[in-house]
Amino acid sequence: MDWVWPSIEIVKLVGGRFVRYLKSQIKYNDLLQKFEQSKQRLRSRKHEIESKREAQLESAPYHVATAGVEDWLKAVEEFIGRPDVVDEVNSWGYLSCCCRAVILEERIQELKEIYDRGDNYTRDCLVIEDHPKKLNYYVQNFNELKEKLQCKHVDIGSKLNLQLVFGKIEMEQVKRWRGKVEEMLKGVKDIEDKLEGVPQILLIFYQLPDCLVIDDPSASAVELPVSKLQGNEAVKAKILAYLKGEEVAKLGVWGMGGIGKTTIMKHMHNELQKQPKPKFKKIIWVTVSQNFQIYDLQEQIASSLKEWLSKDQKIAVRAGQLFQMLKEDKHKPFLLILDDLWESFDLNEVRIPEPDVTNGCKLVLTTRLLEVARSMDCEGIRVNTLPQDEALKLFLNKVGDTVLSDHGEGIKNDLVTTLKRIVDECDGLPLALITVAGSLKGTSESRLWSVALNQLRDYKRIVAGTDDDAFKILKFSYHHLKNQQMRYCFLYCALYPGDYKILKEKIIENWIDEGFIDEMESRQSMKDEGYGILRKLEDNSLLELIEDEASRHYVRMHDVIRDMALDITRMNPRFLVEAGKALKELPERVNCAEGVEKVSLMHNYIEEIPSSLAFSTCIRLTTLLLAYNNLSTISESVFEHIPELRILDLSFNQRLSSLPNSVSKLVKLTTLLLESTSIEKVPSLSGLGSLKKLNLRGAKIKEVPEGMGMLKNLKCLFLCGSGGYNHLEIDEIADGVLSNLSKLQELIVNRSRIKLKGDVVGRLMKLEVFHGWFPTANEMRIFLKCQANRPSDYFINVGSKLFLTHYIEEILLPRFKKIMVFTKTSIVGGNMLFPSIQILGIEACHDIRSLNDFSTINDATDLRTCWIWNCNGMECIFPSWINNLVIQTVEYLNLQILHKLDGLFEANIIAKSSPPPGTFSSLKGVWIGECKKLKKLFPSWKMVEYLQSLEGISVYDCEEMQEIIASNPEEEGEEGEEGGDIIKKLILPKLKGLELRKLPALKSICSRRAVMVCDSLEEIIISGCKGLRRIPLSLPLVDNAQVSPPPSLKKIELDRGRESLSQQEPEWWKSLE
Repeated sequence: MDWVWPSIEIVKLVGGRFVRYLKSQIKYNDLLQKFEQSKQRLRSRKHEIESKREAQLESAPYHVATAGVEDWLKAVEEFIGRPDVVDEVNSWGYLSCCCRAVILEERIQELKEIYDRGDNYTRDCLVIEDHPKKLNYYVQNFNELKEKLQCKHVDIGSKLNLQLVFGKIEMEQVKRWRGKVEEMLKGVKDIEDKLEGVPQILLIFYQLPDCLVIDDPSASAVELPVSKLQGNEAVKAKILAYLKGEEVAKLGVWGMGGIGKTTIMKHMHNELQKQPKPKFKKIIWVTVSQNFQIYDLQEQIASSLKEWLSKDQKIAVRAGQLFQMLKEDKHKPFLLILDDLWESFDLNEVRIPEPDVTNGCKLVLTTRLLEVARSMDCEGIRVNTLPQDEALKLFLNKVGDTVLSDHGEGIKNDLVTTLKRIVDECDGLPLALITVAGSLKGTSESRLWSVALNQLRDYKRIVAGTDDDAFKILKFSYHHLKNQQMRYCFLYCALYPGDYKILKEKIIENWIDEGFIDEMESRQSMKDEGYGILRKLEDNSLLELIEDEASRHYVRMHDVIRDMALDITRMNPRFLVEAGKALKELPERVNCAEGVEKVSLMHNYIEEIPSSLAFSTCIRLTTLLLAYNNLSTISESVFEHIPELRILDLSFNQRLSSLPNSVSKLVKLTTLLLESTSIEKVPSLSGLGSLKKLNLRGAKIKEVPEGMGMLKNLKCLFLCGSGGYNHLEIDEIADGVLSNLSKLQELIVNRSRIKLKGDVVGRLMKLEVFHGWFPTANEMRIFLKCQANRPSDYFINVGSKLFLTHYIEEILLPRFKKIMVFTKTSIVGGNMLFPSIQILGIEACHDIRSLNDFSTINDATDLRTCWIWNCNGMECIFPSWINNLVIQTVEYLNLQILHKLDGLFEANIIAKSSPPPGTFSSLKGVWIGECKKLKKLFPSWKMVEYLQSLEGISVYDCEEMQEIIASNPEEEGEEGEEGGDIIKKLILPKLKGLELRKLPALKSICSRRAVMVCDSLEEIIISGCKGLRRIPLSLPLVDNAQVSPPPSLKKIELDRGRESLSQQEPEWWKSLE
């Protein structure tokens, strides 16, 4: 205590500015202890990263450490090497007593920043190739280098062929790289004579970018999903006039919540996108909402531009990057739409260029508050409530016109009067009209409408004390839901952040985990029940349906409806929701939340749960959602205060490496979600007998959790990697563990090294979803024999794990549910296919000669996609087209590196008979590459009659390919007999893309006696086909009988040097044979 009195004397002399130093001094000892602990953690992290760097350098001798990791290690060395903070200030006398706590706090903050910067180096690769060293190495072995370059070229060609779907084009850099390699390989003999040419080859080898394709600019404009606009045409016209004019650069569209501001602006967005000569190069849509952060706003703008911002936490650094992006000519002039802004901000802080007449850029914001629009210097445009006639139209549109047409004239007039009164109760508010109409949809009897009117009036009186008038009407729709189950499901959606898109499958899983959906015989039945509830909530307009570009379906709550839901959960049931608020620490409310049942703190930046008081009053808490935070530490005692906890979600806390042992005491826990965390070991699960779902997808776990075999009630187990080549480092699950989990309905163990046994998995008789790996074909056969009830959702890899396995996992697994991949294994002998299979992949299975080597292939009547790669024995795909249902259902064929393949069908069957009706009638896309013996793709004109669904043909690097669509002598003769020189029209109504590359023997696409009618053709690419002199398209004639390209055609690429929009070169079309 000797230091206190001198400090007081200083305060008396100098004044109150040292008060904050004295307050800091009181906790000096705690700070010093924290500093030493943090310093030790930093030393440990330094040692860990140094060890990792050395290990990577040892395994990669021609590499050097990255500049980033070297700079970080240097910064750590400098920090640790500084004088001790106590020694540093000891010579300052009494002043040091006041200041050292403050200095220590600053040092702790500095230390934390350095420590956090090391996060990337604990996960990322720390070394890069040193090209000069590697060049010298390869000079010693040129033949190895040549082979490597050739393989790289082939590999890139294969990958490029897979990635070049419609809407994607090859990157110019990749084109140049491939051209350089081809030129280099042509002159390889000269290079072999001159070893000094080796470095040149290697430099080309390393110039290839990671990304092979970019977005096609012609496919970049995306419409926003939006409902039909009812009324407000005058407001829309006014906004459009301002946007087209030059006088006003910033608009503020304002009005009460639910009035239709967002709907109007979505319509504006879509209309502007469709303009043939758009005024704006980029239209950027950003949903802002309450509690937005500058960091997130920057991220959303960059994402809309399809650009990338540094993850550096410093706002100023990102602001500079964003400013440069928005100044680029390819992005400006831009229109920036900020939807649902609640408070003003400085555009310069985000570094959004100020819109003005000079740069042509414009800003539109929507807000409930006029003062927000004014403070942003915006021209205000108010959106008013709908007049009665437009309100009635909107109401009838949502409730269904049949409500009036089903009645006689007298009843109809009375009903119109009742409907008008209901509409009047909604006060012209579009959201209220839509929601009330949704809740009353299906009401037919006229008297029931009168009852509904009285209920609505009574309900508005009951909730008359509500601050927001809209709540009075919306709560009527909530209470009009069928039952309490549906109400609970609706309220649960409010646990997500505002304006959040919730994946349909995800929210249904949440409801099942919560017990909102009654137990049924199968989990799929419960999911079907969930979809039914979701549909009813959509029909009641309480949830909005959204579909993204990948056809994934989401739901979203309107912000006003969410506000209403949160208002309900303040009382019963009680929720505490602080999701998406950019919190960096636990809110104080969690320490005084008696009676709360569910807490949602997801999507924040919370780093730790330190206090033993956290959740100490939440003894009724059943659900704790902490996903998508920055958690690294959870206090040991936290879970001791919440014994009723049933659902714990800690997913996507990538810094969380361990769990407190107190998790083992949560005996009522039914759901434990630890996806994409850094957890390496889970505390014993033996005491969690109630656990039904355990998700460790993408965790860093290195061994099967202790006690997992005792989870007798476990129904869902996810023990797998998160994606790409991020695989779980567990080699096996003991037979006894899986055998004890007899209630398992979902087992996801793909993207891991776990080798499964067919008899063990086969005994899980309730299994509905199974993703896993059998190392041998025999294990697969055993599994099929054991499984009486086949899974309805499966991804099964048999054999090794090669590129095709990973590719299908990433590209097709999200969209398809029945996939089997066979890699480097024996196919012949025994049944190995589920009849319900949709995707079949085969790679490096050299004993297979055709798909008929699968004994039950003809039972696979739902097969959609077939990938066959690098199978040396494959001679044909389908030996026969007789009694073969697969050729009627398959939609995509991808055939690569099949050196013995001489046809899709066996030659004998082609010669003896015509293809039966329906052959390839579902086929949409064909990709053929490096099939050296293949001479003809489609063997007859007759087959083309059935190719009415075909959208894309891509053939490359097939040395003997002579004809794409062949004809037999009988077909040629029949045409001649009927009409002498009559030309056969081969109609492919849906063909969009034709790509032919490196086909030196190709003489024609089809016979001279035929032309292709392709009215949907968008893209033609022909390269390296020196023998091709004719593109047999049936072209329309324009004025003066001049031929014209198909109106749908957007791109032509011929032998690299010729690429243009066809309409701009009519002379070329005239020169076609």
